Formats: sequence, structure tokens, C-alpha cells
Amino acid sequence: MAVCAATMSQLSADEEVQLQTLLMKLLRSISDKISGAPSTKYAEEILLHLEETDKNFHNYEFVRYLCQHVDGSLGTVVDDEIQNLTRGGHHAVGSGHDTLIHVVTRRTRDSAQYHQMIQTLKNTMMVVVESLINKFEENQLGKEEMYTVMEHRQSNSQYADNCSDSDSSFNQSYAFIRQEQLQVLAEKLDSSRPKEVRREALQALCCAPPPDVLSCESWSTMRRNLCAALTEPELSENVLQFFAKSFSLSPLSVTREIYTSLAKSVESGFLSQRLSFPTGSATVDINSPQISLLLKQIRLMNDFQKEVTTFWIRHPEKYMEEIIESTFSLLSFHHQHGLTGTEKTLEPVYLFSLLDIKATWFKKWMHGYYSRTVVLRLLQKKYKTLIVAALQQCLHYSESFERGTSESTDSHVEEPNDPGLPQTSVYTRKELEYAFFVHSLCVLGKLIIYTNGRKLFPIKIRKHKDPITLTDLIVILINIMCRHPHPLSSDTSLTDVSHALQHVEGSLSPSCLVMEVLRMLCEQTECAADCLYQTPVIEALLAPVAVLSAQQTTMGKPAATQILIADILARIANTDRGLALFLFEKNLVGHGERTFAAHIIVQFTLRLLNEAMPSLSESDVSHTLCGAFIFVCQQMYNTCEGLQVLQTYGLHKAIAAAWKKTSSLSERIPTPVSGACTARSTQETANMLVWEETLLGSLLNFAATPKGLLLLQQTGAINECISYMFSRFTKKPQVSRCEKFGYGVMVTQVAVTAPGVAALHSSGFVRSLVVELWSSLECGSDDARVVHPRPTPMDPIDRSCFKSFLSLVNLLSSSLSVWELLGRQSLANKSEYTLREMPTSIPDLIDRLIAVNSDVKIHSLFHYEQSHTFGLRLLSVLCCCLDSFLLLESQYHICSMLLQSQRENIADQDTTEGAIIIDSLSVERNHMLVRVNVVGGPSERRLPSRALEEGEHPYSWTMFLSHPPPPCYVLNLQDFQNDSQGGISFSVFTDCEISSFLAPWKEPKSEESWLEFCRRHFCKDIKSKPNTLSGKLLADLLENVVAHLSNSASECFFSPAEYKVEKGVKDVVLSSVEQLGINTCFRYGCYLQILQEDAMSDLELLMKHVKAFLSTQRINASSDLISQQDEYPGHDWLASTVFLIMAGNMERSLHLLLNLSSQLSSAFIWPARIHASVHLPQEVAESRIPPVYWCTAHYVEMLLKAEVPLVHSAFRMCGFTPSQMCLHWLTQCFWNYLDWTEICQYICTCVVMGPDYQVYLCLAIFKHLQPEILECTQSQELQVFLKNELLWTCYCIYYQLLLHNLRVVLGASLGCASDLSKDSVNPGLQ
Repeated sequence: MAVCAATMSQLSADEEVQLQTLLMKLLRSISDKISGAPSTKYAEEILLHLEETDKNFHNYEFVRYLCQHVDGSLGTVVDDEIQNLTRGGHHAVGSGHDTLIHVVTRRTRDSAQYHQMIQTLKNTMMVVVESLINKFEENQLGKEEMYTVMEHRQSNSQYADNCSDSDSSFNQSYAFIRQEQLQVLAEKLDSSRPKEVRREALQALCCAPPPDVLSCESWSTMRRNLCAALTEPELSENVLQFFAKSFSLSPLSVTREIYTSLAKSVESGFLSQRLSFPTGSATVDINSPQISLLLKQIRLMNDFQKEVTTFWIRHPEKYMEEIIESTFSLLSFHHQHGLTGTEKTLEPVYLFSLLDIKATWFKKWMHGYYSRTVVLRLLQKKYKTLIVAALQQCLHYSESFERGTSESTDSHVEEPNDPGLPQTSVYTRKELEYAFFVHSLCVLGKLIIYTNGRKLFPIKIRKHKDPITLTDLIVILINIMCRHPHPLSSDTSLTDVSHALQHVEGSLSPSCLVMEVLRMLCEQTECAADCLYQTPVIEALLAPVAVLSAQQTTMGKPAATQILIADILARIANTDRGLALFLFEKNLVGHGERTFAAHIIVQFTLRLLNEAMPSLSESDVSHTLCGAFIFVCQQMYNTCEGLQVLQTYGLHKAIAAAWKKTSSLSERIPTPVSGACTARSTQETANMLVWEETLLGSLLNFAATPKGLLLLQQTGAINECISYMFSRFTKKPQVSRCEKFGYGVMVTQVAVTAPGVAALHSSGFVRSLVVELWSSLECGSDDARVVHPRPTPMDPIDRSCFKSFLSLVNLLSSSLSVWELLGRQSLANKSEYTLREMPTSIPDLIDRLIAVNSDVKIHSLFHYEQSHTFGLRLLSVLCCCLDSFLLLESQYHICSMLLQSQRENIADQDTTEGAIIIDSLSVERNHMLVRVNVVGGPSERRLPSRALEEGEHPYSWTMFLSHPPPPCYVLNLQDFQNDSQGGISFSVFTDCEISSFLAPWKEPKSEESWLEFCRRHFCKDIKSKPNTLSGKLLADLLENVVAHLSNSASECFFSPAEYKVEKGVKDVVLSSVEQLGINTCFRYGCYLQILQEDAMSDLELLMKHVKAFLSTQRINASSDLISQQDEYPGHDWLASTVFLIMAGNMERSLHLLLNLSSQLSSAFIWPARIHASVHLPQEVAESRIPPVYWCTAHYVEMLLKAEVPLVHSAFRMCGFTPSQMCLHWLTQCFWNYLDWTEICQYICTCVVMGPDYQVYLCLAIFKHLQPEILECTQSQELQVFLKNELLWTCYCIYYQLLLHNLRVVLGASLGCASDLSKDSVNPGLQ
């Protein structure tokens, strides 16, 4: 610009007009840059550097015009200077050229022509600019006159048209203003000036940038004048408009001053005007000048309250404290400065309630810890009257309906800000009171969520003798909810309580407001404990239930009330603390005596199921209410401790009876006829189907626990429940809040039993699981776009297939499920497999993935190595269960197949001694062969690794290519140097107390005292000298204890065995599974050096005797299920264990087993003895579910939740259950998991100490494995870990000490004996 600035001699009038036009065009072109400047100084900087920042600078007409005049006025001067400097033919080149330019420029600027041009240009531009300013001021005056006219016309318009926080107040253009002008405006705003002058000053102030105004030196004076103008209706609009702009554009350090000024202005307005509260038929009109002015100010404050939380954390706490304190001071204004007289005054809190009825501002202030701390501190120290007023209003609302003073139970206002509702400008006393009640309820509800908020209670209330405690407040809210239930629609057909309430969400009805508060309390553990888990609260919730049960209700809508109550009860029962309150605290009044909450709830539910409620006439409403209370019961009976309490009521039978009745009614619904009115019949059909599904879902939840599964099977509806579960499973519904887990845990529980897995198979679940696995393993996702080849999996099982792998492990965890799905099922072994052929069953899956014994099967797999590895890993987990392995080996000859595959993997096929090819499949097969052929605990066998190592020898383990197994997998037996009788030498345990006690001369006289002494010595030895209890000593102990127990009639739980040894017993045929089991036991006995070479025949003879004896102890019932045939599905591991304990003595073993059969412990440690036993109730015997599952495993899960909650939660997260592992371990007597000595100690512990110790043992094992279980839960390998994990010997002392501690802590008995009684396992309706 300096070079372009040239001389202009004299400009004509036309040229001045032209110059004005060109300058206006320039300003318009760069208006965006100037308008974005925060101050005038910044705008000047933009103009000075415009040539550097604007690429179109030289294209502007104003710039080109100046350049033309520079060239015409200074062109001659520049040419003369250049000629003088270049005279003599010397031309400047390079850097000399730049020097020439600088010299010419300096001489030109020093010339007289240049100074004359600058002076003339300055004078001319001053004239042009002054003319432009005059035109701008004339335009502004015209706009202000038009604004005054429009303001006069709209003086009676609605508040929203020109309110302080309307959009127009935040988007007005403004001009730059100087400090001098701001000083003048501040003086003009003085209250002593005329009103017109002050209005003009306010209008100018609204057009100015708020940052400039708020940072000026005269701001403090201006703020006082603005606050004074707020009290004048003619000026308040402009003041509020400026304040609204300032709130959005200024920092908190400034806006908090404006906010506090607003609060003081509102307070002074209420104080000076003394507005009366409407009484009788009087109303409050918010369009009246007085109310409208206050309402606009409060609304601006409320909007700022809701927005300030997003940024006040970035500023000092004192700013936030000033805002909060000014708000509380305003809301408590009336209580601190009460007026004289009896007339009630209108308080600021009523207008706050109308504008923000749900107290959104308070909820936002309480949300963050930064502000919540200040709020609670101020409420505690200075403004507790606010909470007193809110509590007083809720109490007044509740008491007004108790006295019957209200004319309508549904009078309430809607939020005036809701655009979907009609706006109203007149409010009655009731509506103002109700708005204040809603506001108070929301404030109190948010307050008591936090610990320091609850510390404000108890609170002393006027006209109340005793302070109102936190419990009293909750009871008051419950009473309000019960007296004002939202009416159900006439077409309500929903049975789930959450669905039944969804149509009233967001309503301002009392019931919905209280429900919102109670739900928030239920979601906070500590808060729920302080507020809800109190006896008065539970009594208040159950009071309407008891009244309706007694048919004494006077409520207009009893069903609606009960549905609301059921929702809260279900949420309480869903927590551990609430469940314990319902089940075990006998502190509620029912029928004139103290009783449990669970008793009242279940009794009421039974009456609903039996349709014993005449007051509930409509079936749909009755079904909705019944479904809601069944859901409450469901939260109790889907836990082990809850089912223990509820099973005596026979709730499962009542639900099953209701389902059968509903199912039969739905089948009789006639087919709609064309032309007839089918709307009602269609609705009835839909309602009936929903009710039927609700009942099936409720029955299905019994399967969440082992004992509940037994009860479910007794109802005869297990097939329908599983079908319903599968239909829901395919839809993948969202799990509701009150459900602790999805259907994964139920599938796992159901799959443990034969009827359950048969129902899963018939429903299509097994087929769906197999197809899904095959799609992930072989086909991949069909809907996934392939942009690059799939990477080669680095893990043995790819993560995409791992979920399906775990699902199969859960499904096949129990030997009963394996027997049911694979028993008597042959493999296809086709001569040809197409690539599109997919397996649809477990035998098909074994045929394609495990028994890959032909080239046809290999070529049918897209990913042979990956898929076969998957199959071998699955087989390894299945074979951890010995009964499952025996079935697979007897039907499919798994070992021979694997050995053949290993031999085919030898590099030189001409010799069997060649080096085997080391790959992932040969390593997996080697591990599998060792696992199933070498029996023993952690100190008795060594399993090869599945991982390869770096170096020349990647796999250091010897390959298993033929029988017997390589010696490296069998450990040296230094601890098992037995004498000829199979026990350690007598000198080893001469100091053992139990050995001295068993000597004949030490035997006491009475049977009872003998048993007590025996248990005492046994406990002492097993805690202090567990290594001395082995071999012959344990055999003698077991034999003596069983003999003493069988000779005592009081100790015999079952009738004594009546079995005569007959010669024909040798003709008893043993199954192939039993024969394989005998071979396994014989190999293990020989390895332990307990059995001689000729002991095989004695073991077979013992098994035949036991089979013949047990066949006389079983019921005769026909069944299509394989595992429910007369014979026990699997090998009798207890009989084999006793044979080894007795060192192969068949007579002693048989005598011991016959005596043991009359003892209670035999029902738990001897699964084959109790299978379909005549000693069990008919329904239990027909179910073939062993007591070790529905009794022992049930108690293990119950105690695990209480004693080791982290492990219990880990199982739930994995969809696996502790009952599965308990059944697995106990069925095979811990074979392959504990060393032989510990197995013997386990048997003796259960016989000597009682069957309860079986529960304690499993619990101790889980507690010992807690670190590993939690770690495996994170890696999603819990099932595989527990199946493969060996329980190390160092654990023996630990769990024995824990057993004793558990016995002391948990009491004398778990009640295993009572669980086997017919009244307990087959409860009826009471």
C-alpha cells in the first residue's frame, strides 16, 4: 500500500462520489473478516495487513483506482530519478537492481510532489469517510424508529415472541464501540436520566459486542444501572436481551455477576410486590405484567442453570459457589423473610416449578462431584430450609388425600415447555401446588441417591412431633404411589411388568414420578440398603397385597397398584441384600403374626394363579398382575437359596397347572369365520398366547438351579419350555435388567440331565449349534465381503469358532448328555462327502471332525488341519469324563483310530520304527492318547505338552504309537510302596490316633460314643497327619465304620440289603462300557501295585454281584431315553474304588458295599446305587437325575455364592455352572483329578463324617482354585481349565482344614437327609 499511495492533485465532486462507491464496495467485500474481529484494534490490524492476507487485494476497484492516480501523479518523478541514476549506460543487475528500486522509492517519497499528494489524499479521504458515517447513522436512526414502532405494537404479544432468551437475542449484528462511547452509555443508563435516554442507551448497548462491554472500566457502574432498569417493565426487555447475549458470549467470571444480579432482582421483585397465592377459585395469570416480568427473569436464570454445568469446572470454585448460593437464597427467600399476616404469598419456587417442573437444573448440579459437593455443603450449613420445604410439600400432598380434601386424584399439570401440549396462562391453586410437589419430589429423589444427601435426614417438620427419617420419606412416597396408580388401558394384554408400565413413562402422574425415584434407588446398592431394605418400607409395599388378599380393598384400581408394587419388589429381590430380606427376615406382619416377605408374596401369587381373586374381574388385568408377581417370585426361585424357601409352596405345580389350562383353552379357540367380527377373538387369541408364553418362561426359570431343574422335570413341561427357550434364543432378545444372565446358563443346566438334553435335541437347538459351528469353521460368514484371504489361524482353535467350541463343551459336559446324543449312534463313514454337505448332529460332527480316518473325509474339509485340531480338542475335553470316554471307545474305538493315524504319520511307511512327522495334529493325538490311557492324579501321571519348542528338537516328548504307554508318562511310585495287603507298613502309622483307636482293646462300649470318638480321631489325624491315612488303615477304618452304622437301626437311612450270593451271578452279562471300565481300573490298580495279575477276574465278579444286587433295587419304568433304561449308564466307579481300597479282596468289597447301601452317604458317593432306586420318590426315580446333582451340587452353588462370590460370578459370566463340575468330579470319584491316597480319604470322609462333607469338599476345591478361575474367566477358558486341571497333592492339607472350618461356620447339617425324603423332593401345594 505504501508504494501504491500516490499523489492526487485535486478531485472533482464526481470523483468524490465515485471514490465513496468504490470504498463501499471494498468494505462489503471484506465485511466477513471485519465482522469476525472481537475488537476495533483487531479490525485495524486486519486492514493494515490486507495485502498480505487477501489474494484478491489488487483486483479490488478501489485499489486499482488508487494505482492509476499514483502512476499519473508520480510517474514523471519516478522516471526522472531512474534516468539520473542510470546515466552513463550502467544497468543494475542482480542485487544492484534491488538497490536501485530502494533509492528511487526513497527519493520519490522525499519529493514535494509526494507530500502534496499525501496531504490531498488525507483531506479527500476524510471527507469521503465522514460522508459514509453520516449515511450509516441516518440508516441506524431509521432502524431504531422502526424498532420502537414494532415494540409498541408487540407490547401485548406473548412472552416467547420477544423473550430474553429467544433466538433473536443471540443473533443480532453489532458495530464496534469505543471505551469513550461505553462510558457515555453508562452515564445515560443512570436512573436519574429520562426514560427515553435510558431506552436509547439500552438499544445501543444491545448492538455492542458483549465482551467489549463487560471488559470496560465502567462495567460496575453499568451493571448497577442495568439491575435498576430490570424493575421497570419498559426497560426490562432490553436488559434481559443484553444479559442473554452476555451469558452466551462471556466467561463465568463475568456471567456469575449477571446471574447474581438477576437473582437479587427477582428477590427484590417478590419482596416489593408481595404477590398473593391464589385461594379458592382464584388463579394466577402469568401474562400479567408483574408475573410476566418475574417469569422472564427466572426463565433466563433457569436456562443458565442448566448450561453452566458444562463449563464451570474450568473456573475457580468460588464462582460456582456464588451461583449456587444465590440460587438457594432466592428459593428460600420466603422462609428467611416471611411476611406478616395470614395470607399466603406466592414464592419464587412456584414459578421455578412451572418453568422446570422436574427440576432438571438440580439434577444437573447434583450429577458431577465438583458441584454436588458444594450443593450438599450449602444445604447442610445454610439452606436446609429448602429441603424442609420440599419434604413439607410431599407430606402435605400425601396427607391431603388421606383427609379426602382433594376433589380429584388425577389433578396435575403438564410441562409448559412441552411443544406437544397446549400452552396455558392461568394456573389454579391446585396446579401450582402440584407443580411444586413434582419439583420437590424430583429434588428429594435426586438428593437421597447420594450418601451426603441422605445424611441430611432426619428432618424436623412443622406440626410434626417426630422428625421425618429417610425411611419415613420412602413410606410416604409409596403411599402416594399406591393412592394414585396410573390406570391400565382397556386393551392391556401385557404380562411382563416392564411392558405393562412402558405406556406411562414420562408422565407427570404421581405413580410414575414415585416409580422413577424408587427405580433410581434400586439401581444404587448402598442407596437401596439405606432406603429400601428396611422393614417399614417392605411393609408399606406389601400392605396393599395383604389388603387385596383379604378382599378388603377400597382402592379404585387395585390391579394397577399391585403392578407398580410388583415392579419394585422384583427389583429388590434381584439383589442379594433384598433377596435375603425377603427370605430370612421374619419381621413382617401377616395374618396377625410375624412372617417372611416371601411368604406373603408367594401366597398372593398362588391365589392369583388359582383365580381366587373375585375383585379382579377382567382376565387380561388378572393375567397382567399375576405375571408381574410371578416375575417377583422368579427373582427368588432362580437362586439356590430362594428355591430352598419357595419349593415347599409347590409354586412350580401351580404355574404348570395354569399353563396346561391356558394351553387347552388356546387349542379350543374357534377359527375365525369370514365376515364375522374377528377383532375381539383375534385379541383374545393374542392375549392367550402371551399369557401362555409368560407361564412357560416362568417355568423355564426353574432350570436356573439344579434342584429347580428337578422340579421343572416333574411338571412334565420341560419339552415345551425348552422349545420356547429355543424360539427366544433364535430371536436373540435383549436381556431385561432383572435377569442376571441369559439362556446360556439355563442351557448348561438343562444339558446335565438326559431329559433336558433330549428336549434340547428335539427343539432343534443341537442342530442349530452344529450348523453354526460348521459355518464358522468351514464356510465362514456368508454375508461378510471378502476383500482379502482369511489369515492362517495362529491358535489351535480360531477365535471365530471359540464360542461354538465352548457351547459344545457346555452341552456335552455331562456323561448323561453324551450318552443321550451318542448312545447307539453309529458314524456315517460314507464313501463320498460333498463339499456342501453339512453335519446336523453330534454323531455327524464326530464323523467329520474327529474320526477323520480316510482320504475322503480329509478331502471333504476346506481347512483340514484346523478343523481336525478343533475336533481333537473337543474330544480331549469330552474324554476328561471317564464315562464319556468309555462310551466313545466302546462305540467308535477312538484309541485304535488315533493310533492308526499316528502310524500313518511316520515318514518311512515301510517300518514302524521310523521318525514320526511332528505337526499340530500328531502332537494333539499324542496328548489325547496319553490322557485316556494313563490313569492317575497329578503325582501319578505326566501329560505331554501341546506346544512346540524352538531349537533342533521342537518336541521332546515320546510319541505314543502302541500299547503300553511310554514309561515317561508314568511317574515313579515312591509313596506307594505297599505291603502284601496293599497298605503301607504298620510302623508308618503306629503313632496315628485312628490306628490306635481301631485296635480291639480300645473300642468303647456304646455305638454312639464309638462313632463320635472315631470322627474326632479321624478329624485330628486328617488335619495333622494326612499322609498316614492310606492303604490298609483306610480300608480297616471304612470297613469298621460301615459295619457299625449298618448295625444301628437309627443310622440306616435305607432298608438293609437283602442279597444272597448265587452261583448264577457269573452269567450276568457286563456291557462293553463296563468291561472297558474294569480294564481301566485293573491297569490303575497294577500301576499302584495294589492288585495282582489275577485280580481281573475278581473285579469282574464283584461288578456282576453289584449289578445283580442293584437290579433288584430299581423301579421298572419304560422310557425312550437311552440313559433312562434299567441299567446304570456308565461304569460303577465307587465299586471299583472300594475294590482297590480292599486290595482286590472281592468278599470284603462286596460285604462293604452291601452294608454301605443302607447308609445315607451311599446316595451321594455311589451314583449307580441310587440310579432309579425304589427308595426314592416315584417322580424323582423316574427322572434319573442323581441326588449328587439336585442336592449336593445345589448346595455347592448356594454356598459358593455366599462364601466365594467371585467364583460364583465367574461361572455366571462364562455360561458354565459349578454343578456341572461337581457332577463330573463326584460321579467318577475324582479319578484322574486326585491322587489315589486322597481319593481314599474322600470316600472315608463322606462315610465317616457324613454326606454334607461332599459339599464342603467341592466348595473347598473352588475356593482353592479361585485365582486360576478368575484368570481363566478373562481368557474365556474356564470350562476347558476345570476339565483338564489336576488337583495337586499339596492341596490335601489345605482343603481338610477348610472342611473343618466350613462345618463349624455353616452349622451341623445341610439337610441332605431331609432332601431325600418324599415330602421334600415332591412338595405339594400348601
